[in-house]
Amino acid sequence: MWDQRYATKEYAYGTEANEFLQENVAVMPKGKVLSLAEGEGRNAVFLAKLGYSVTAVDSSQVGLDKAQKLAQAHGVSIECIHADLTDYDPGLCQWDGIVSIYCPLPALLRQKMHSKVMAGLKPHGVFLLENYTPEQLGYGTGGGNSAETMITAQAIRRELPELSFLHLKELQRSVVEGRYHTGLAAVVQAIAVKA
Repeated sequence: MWDQRYATKEYAYGTEANEFLQENVAVMPKGKVLSLAEGEGRNAVFLAKLGYSVTAVDSSQVGLDKAQKLAQAHGVSIECIHADLTDYDPGLCQWDGIVSIYCPLPALLRQKMHSKVMAGLKPHGVFLLENYTPEQLGYGTGGGNSAETMITAQAIRRELPELSFLHLKELQRSVVEGRYHTGLAAVVQAIAVKA
């Protein structure tokens, strides 16, 4: 599905970084950042332009090829890893920051990924997430049609017990990110730190 979605000249979700990431990037320690389900590179390139050493992981090679193209157009370099998040291991205490923007994993896989996030962050590392809540199904402005790949603030807190939350909020906001994420949306935002 993702290779097909990304197999167009245009960028499916645009080339501008996610707004929540842009507004809160200052909380991310300078250093190594991992971007999960990065797709076509918009968030990775934004971070690289700010001086972060960025690794982008995605299951779509087509998306990652476009990410590299976007990075070259902006004069930065990013590392791309073609992997299914089900199998990907970010290692132990490797990352100053981990970013998860609209990463559509079913609950069981997401819980496993969140365990890997906690293990992968260095002490004082920051995890930043934005995703749709199940209320998004009533909006139809992105995120597909399965509540299983959406998440609540309560579930985030439960799945990341080793992190301290600086910000955790469910809200409605206007999302303008390419063809597939545009309009009023029900989202959850989180910023958490590893003690």
